[in-house]
Amino acid sequence: MKTITLKSPFDMHLHLRDNDMLKLVAPLTSDTFTGAIIMPNLVPPVDTKEAVTAYKNRIMDAVSDKTFNPMMTLFFKPYTKEFLEDVRDEITALKLYPAGITTNSEGGVESIDTIALAPTLNAMIDLDIPLCIHGETNGFVMDREAEFMSVYEELAIAFPKLKIIMEHITTKDAVEMVQKYDNLYATITLQHLLITLDDVAGGMLQPHLFCKPIAKRYEDRDALLNIALSGHPKIMFGSDSAPHPKHAKEACGCAAGVFTSPIALQVLVELFEKNNCLDNLQKFISDNACKIYNMKPSSKDVTLEKKDFIVPKAYEAYGETVVPMYAGETITWSIKS
Repeated sequence: MKTITLKSPFDMHLHLRDNDMLKLVAPLTSDTFTGAIIMPNLVPPVDTKEAVTAYKNRIMDAVSDKTFNPMMTLFFKPYTKEFLEDVRDEITALKLYPAGITTNSEGGVESIDTIALAPTLNAMIDLDIPLCIHGETNGFVMDREAEFMSVYEELAIAFPKLKIIMEHITTKDAVEMVQKYDNLYATITLQHLLITLDDVAGGMLQPHLFCKPIAKRYEDRDALLNIALSGHPKIMFGSDSAPHPKHAKEACGCAAGVFTSPIALQVLVELFEKNNCLDNLQKFISDNACKIYNMKPSSKDVTLEKKDFIVPKAYEAYGETVVPMYAGETITWSIKS
């Protein structure tokens, strides 16, 4: 039976939520990933040293594999250099959200003014702390990421020594932008490599495919797929796996987020194999991230085999129910060990 072994797979953008939801979903990542960049948009947001360490401890209590490394982030706001020096060893990055643009981002940045943000960003440069950004405006939903490209460009030019991660990019414009400046990098999700807006809302609405940034056009999906398949050194996998309770997804006012953690590696192997690019999957899932974030790979490897796997219709525990992408469908690769 055909197998493939991935060395130290990392998820460079992950939502684990908290409390009972955390207990349910955290092991579904730690079972197959060696580590992940953990998003800080809880309620209240993770914006103090005490909050970072407490959240990390809750994650470690929840995971089934103690070799899993949760790489913590701070919710971006103006911080002093002294504060960042004190918390530096506990975090991997800061995450900037435009105010109100996505889940639990109401306390985000109202205006991305390079002069106003300079003290914090310059301190981050001195301490070698990357800046992760949810890059959308509050404009028309299909144009929000494209409209944010000028902000990325302004930040890249004003702070050329700042490492900027364009999170979960979804457009052809973003693929072009990340290659334009040396200090720009990007993550790409599983769903944005596979779907377009037509899959979400072209027929009957598919709530479990609805996320923000919303899936875009075919040409955008194809641009993302091409750069990911190429193993481009500035591109890494970040699932943006975002669990919501089933009742919050299958409802009026559907919550934004696609839950992909349990199937991410399997479907990525399927996708890269289909496009004859399996040799580049290791770069996308680990090697590029290690170089971009100056991380050392762990000894945790994951072997997959070409064997059909029926995706569960839901994952249930601790009173929570979460529906994954491709629920009830059959994919062609399974986790072996």
